[in-house]
Amino acid sequence: MKIAISGKGGVGKTTFTGVLARILSDRGYTVITVDADPDANLGSAIGFTAEETATVRPIAEMADLIEERTGARPGSMGGIFKLNPVVNDIPENYSLKKERIRLLTLGRAKKGGSGCYCPEGVFLKQLLGHLLLQSKEVVLLDMEAGIEHLSRGSTRGVDAFIVIVEPGKRSLQTAADVKRMASDLGVKTIFVVGNKASSEAERQFLQEHFEEDELLGILSYDRAVIDADLKGVSPYDTKAGVIRETEEILDRLWKRVGKDEETHHAG
Repeated sequence: MKIAISGKGGVGKTTFTGVLARILSDRGYTVITVDADPDANLGSAIGFTAEETATVRPIAEMADLIEERTGARPGSMGGIFKLNPVVNDIPENYSLKKERIRLLTLGRAKKGGSGCYCPEGVFLKQLLGHLLLQSKEVVLLDMEAGIEHLSRGSTRGVDAFIVIVEPGKRSLQTAADVKRMASDLGVKTIFVVGNKASSEAERQFLQEHFEEDELLGILSYDRAVIDADLKGVSPYDTKAGVIRETEEILDRLWKRVGKDEETHHAG
């Protein structure tokens, strides 16, 4: 299973990704999590300590590594460099590890933009392509709303693209933009997960704006998630109520993408 998760800042996509990774790990899967959001904080949502995440250097900032693999220094534009650098060792050698979970932090190409023709941009896209098309583990991508690291080629490996939304018109507009971008890249299976619903009216608002087969589920507003963030720990370790709701969403996802969980178990 390869899952990309996106949404506007603050909707809770990183918390959802972190809890989902822990659930999958506890079910016996080996999980590669990819923090592709420049505001990188997926490590905390998974349960890595502040000391552990402080040791992480984004892949895009590993200038020596990128120059070694591509033949060009990050930050340079144009010129000649390899378009298919070797990346298959990156998940093993450049990730944080917790139980069955690995965490990779991508960072951002300095020039930015989805069309960045630069060594670090090419390296990151090659790495994502490897993870989505060749790795045998479960892969979870925590994407910013711009989904700049994905390419049309790599999206062939995405089993499901999940957009996290919260009750409100601005979140719905961002969701529509993300869904359009994902569709333009060739992603065919796009779902929505509602988050932070604090009343029946807010649940109904989300249900009215999405088709039943598109909406995987709605997560309740949970003060325990905020408290976990204040403490710098994962909601999964505080037994927050969203864990059960996320498990239910995962079970629906398996069914809707036509995956039999038992036959795909990595245990």
